[in-house]
Amino acid sequence: MSTARKGASRMQDIPPDVLDALSCGTLATATLTEGLAIDQARLLRCVFPDLPAASLAAAQAATDLGIVKRMAAIAALLLETVGPSAIATCQSHLSDTVRGWACFMIGADPASEPQQRLQTIQPLADDPHFGVREWAWLAVRPALVQTLSDSIDALIPWTASPSERVRRFASEALRPRGVWCSHIPALKKDPALGLPLLAPLRTDPAVYVQDSVANWLNDAAKDQPDWVRALCEDWRSDTPTPATDRICTRALRSLT
Repeated sequence: MSTARKGASRMQDIPPDVLDALSCGTLATATLTEGLAIDQARLLRCVFPDLPAASLAAAQAATDLGIVKRMAAIAALLLETVGPSAIATCQSHLSDTVRGWACFMIGADPASEPQQRLQTIQPLADDPHFGVREWAWLAVRPALVQTLSDSIDALIPWTASPSERVRRFASEALRPRGVWCSHIPALKKDPALGLPLLAPLRTDPAVYVQDSVANWLNDAAKDQPDWVRALCEDWRSDTPTPATDRICTRALRSLT
């Protein structure tokens, strides 16, 4: 292993020994580029060496998919082949990609209510690794959208969490447009539905949270610009803090 490792920004710059360790699950990624380069079929064989040949073949086929669909496909085959016990195995693994599979298994559970699903995903939403935290909200977002009102209600307590990672999840998971995910038509049409999550965060001291709230509003501004302008004006008047001003400035960046 390279003694002085810097996360590569281009796949061709990833040292072979680093890529080997990433694909064996003995090293966490340092950049998104490293995560995209992992051979997930090989990683699956390392973590679950006793999987049947048909599952391994399905995993190999999934490597041709986009990254989100790839993660979801491997999670689905683990649920089908190993069952829910695979979640615990993946959730405690060194590899952030493997922990990401746990996120998608939690997201795929058809029986979970919003409160239960969120309770299960919370340790992963609060994961020290940036990649796992992204997988966490991406994985459960489709299910949360299916019960949008209940999901918003269930996320309200998260806005008061002592962890900025959990508070950020409360905003990021239901962005109207988001990144690498489907849009939420109900929030594009009526972004005020998200105010129970946004309003408690409008003075949040963490830049990590501020950026998420600002991006949420920037999403909304693409469909409801007047609503976002009016909300930012109200927030700046009611809570004239540096955090609020920063959120509003970034929220309005596409409108100026």
